[in-house]
Amino acid sequence: MSIELSQRFFFDAAHTLERAHDSAPSRRVHGHTYHATVAVGPAGPLDAGMVVDLALLRAAIASVRERLDHHLLDEVPGLGRPTLENLCRFVFDHMADPRWTVQWVQVERPASGDACRLGR
Repeated sequence: MSIELSQRFFFDAAHTLERAHDSAPSRRVHGHTYHATVAVGPAGPLDAGMVVDLALLRAAIASVRERLDHHLLDEVPGLGRPTLENLCRFVFDHMADPRWTVQWVQVERPASGDACRLGR
C-alpha cells in the first residue's frame, strides 16, 4: 500500500511558442491560467501519521509559484521552451526535497483542456 499527499496551485503567465503548424498566433505573446498539482510521498516512515506537514509543502510550492506567476515564461531561468512538458519538469525538479518524494506533477490549462502529467 502506498500513500501520497497532493496540493494544487494556480499561476498566470505569458509566453510565446514557435510551432510549425500554427506559428503566427503562437509566436505572439499570449497568456494562460495554469493549474498545477504536486503529489508527494513520504521520504521514510510516517512521522506523526503525516506524509509531510502541509505548511512545509505549501512553502515549497509558494517558492515555485513565485518563479512562474505573472512572469514571461520565455525568460524563466531553467525552464527552456515554455511547453506544458517543460513546465511539468520544472515544477517536479524544483519541488525536490529530502523531506518527501515527489510522486507526480500535473500542469493543466483548463480553458483549452490541455494537461501534462509527469511521474516517477
